[in-house]
Amino acid sequence: MKSLLAALPLFALAACGEEPAPEPVPTQAASVAAEPTAPPANEALFKQVFANSCPAAETVSTAVCKRALGSDEAVCEFGLGEDTALRHDATMMAVDGEWQLKDAEALCAEHDSHHVDS
Repeated sequence: MKSLLAALPLFALAACGEEPAPEPVPTQAASVAAEPTAPPANEALFKQVFANSCPAAETVSTAVCKRALGSDEAVCEFGLGEDTALRHDATMMAVDGEWQLKDAEALCAEHDSHHVDS
């Protein structure tokens, strides 16, 4: 009887090893996000877009732009003239691979300039 009890774990292990392996489940390849067609939104780019859109406004002295991964919009905080503080904000949007100010007319008017389509 003791030998039968001692052999029981061996039978259990042998039975487990005889089960067929599960069929592999096909996995979907991870989709790779397409590269953005617009250049990175940075200080130099924002200065250029702002100057082209609002020519009579003070010159942008400093800017910090943030863009979420895959987003076609970038939020920029900026300072004008000799001000180095980021007191103003604007949103740029990528349209056909080019950055434009979102709601440019209102933004330019806020900074005493008229809007010019770039």
